Amino acid sequence: MSQTVAATGRPQPGLAGTLRRVLLDRELPHYPSTGKRVWYLAIVVAATVILYYEAYAPGSVSPLVLAHYHMTFSFYLYSTIVGSAFGAISALIAHLGDRIGRANLVVAGVGIVAFIQLFAVPNMPNEWTFVIALMAIGFVEGVVLVCTPALVRDFSPQAGRASAMGFWTIGPVAGSLLVSVVANHTLPIYHDWESQFIISGIAGMGMFLVALLFLRELSPEIRDQLMVSAKERTLVEIQARGIDPKEATAHPWRQMLSWDLIGSSFAISVFLLIYFAAVGFFTIYFTTTFHNRAGVYLSTSQANGINTWFWGLNCIMLVVVGLLSDRLRVRKPFMIVGALGGLAMTIVFLEQATNPYTSYDTLVVITSVLASFLAIGYVTWMASFTETVEAHNPALVATGIAVWGWILRAVVAISTLVVALTVTSVTTIVNQLPYAKDAPKVKAILAQHGALVALAQKHAALLREAAAHPHNLAIVTRAAAAVGGLSNLLAIAKLGPQLSFLSRVGPHLVALQHALAVSPSQWQHWYWVCAAGFVVFIPFVFLMKGRWSPAKAAADLRQREAEVEARLAALRQAQAGAGSTGAGEPGALAPQPS
Repeated sequence: MSQTVAATGRPQPGLAGTLRRVLLDRELPHYPSTGKRVWYLAIVVAATVILYYEAYAPGSVSPLVLAHYHMTFSFYLYSTIVGSAFGAISALIAHLGDRIGRANLVVAGVGIVAFIQLFAVPNMPNEWTFVIALMAIGFVEGVVLVCTPALVRDFSPQAGRASAMGFWTIGPVAGSLLVSVVANHTLPIYHDWESQFIISGIAGMGMFLVALLFLRELSPEIRDQLMVSAKERTLVEIQARGIDPKEATAHPWRQMLSWDLIGSSFAISVFLLIYFAAVGFFTIYFTTTFHNRAGVYLSTSQANGINTWFWGLNCIMLVVVGLLSDRLRVRKPFMIVGALGGLAMTIVFLEQATNPYTSYDTLVVITSVLASFLAIGYVTWMASFTETVEAHNPALVATGIAVWGWILRAVVAISTLVVALTVTSVTTIVNQLPYAKDAPKVKAILAQHGALVALAQKHAALLREAAAHPHNLAIVTRAAAAVGGLSNLLAIAKLGPQLSFLSRVGPHLVALQHALAVSPSQWQHWYWVCAAGFVVFIPFVFLMKGRWSPAKAAADLRQREAEVEARLAALRQAQAGAGSTGAGEPGALAPQPS
């Protein structure tokens, strides 16, 4: 660090030292006050929101992207699968946050993602470079989105963990909501998919600057301890003097690869299958399944309107349920309610697939209630999971969350593959839907000239031969006889442009009609898999730490607080005894400044 010497003779940090302190040295030597903890948590939550906003932006314009690059839905799905695989790998890398800290990984990741989103993705020349750019974003996000909940855990004692996780969990939900709101209001203005990446990239750059300047984290000695309530702040700082971070984080995978953590990580991953469907496919599903009686399908803007309600209710319930869970000091009952309610509403939702006239308002109500139950189960699971990790080793929270992040992304990859194999009709619908606008013209031609069109199609080979040899009387006579006379032959000849139009558009409309007919049942099959995910989730709740009874949970907290007070009293007494012999450290038990 460069230094200058002031008139007092004291070394003062120079420009290089100041920049290093502001931009790189992020460790806090003391546990911060409530106000500062809220500030750091707010930065982490905001960064999470923006990261998920950037990650989910492709879903809001997927029909437009597929059409622009002439990309099949299968190709889009398979690229998503590979991207999830990269995210799973990077999630494992994020366990290094236990050794090298979380904050710098978050700051760097936010900046890299914003740069790719803003400058690379909108300018990709073909579908291959487009999906490669998205994979790069997914890889970086895999690291960051493990480190952010680890930071939330660091700054939130267990007594307020569900509330803090409720705000963090708003990240993916608010990101999805932001995607829907922005797309709903800006797509009618800009009319292109690139706009959504540019807007989200600009937001990411702003978030990068905020995180770069202000985000901080606890020192390893402090964050490596279990903290049930903020009243333990003094004890935590005293105990930090005797902690060796290297020893506390030794053999991380051996400690974290336990059945309860692996099982509960898998359980929440299948619990969220319908959530993954909402993120990646609801826009396509709504715009290719539901229409009015005139045959007009929901627009991309309308689909994002439904999504806005879905994510909005989810956001509200995440905060409300987090606060309620902390007040009652239990997690498990909420997880069971979320699973049972999610199961019931998923069944109601999938039943609408075979009713194409389901109204916009009905879809809003069903999806909003479904979103509420997802929030009830997920936010309390996040709090319980971090507490289960702490029960193994509070110094390895990032490693424990990395286990969850890896399994989650692996499940996403596998489930996306299953969607690709199950919902095979979507590629045809997306590719052929532009021809739907020609359907009225086709109907008009068939209504006026249906009999002649049928004759022309039946004897197409003979008519082509007659057109190629108009002066060959034998061929012309045979063609006229086949279509019912010379007058019909002449009438068919006059229909040349219409017949050419039908031959060009007709096969596309036939394929589209078939795909639209089978698509609802294919989606239903997948949504039944999502419903099964809730059933699988329920037994794993019993593996996690925490009480079922609020009364017993409150008794546990009182006992913990009594134990902390007893330890502090013993330390004060020991300090007083040492002070009388001149060996004490005055003020050692006083809370340290933030």
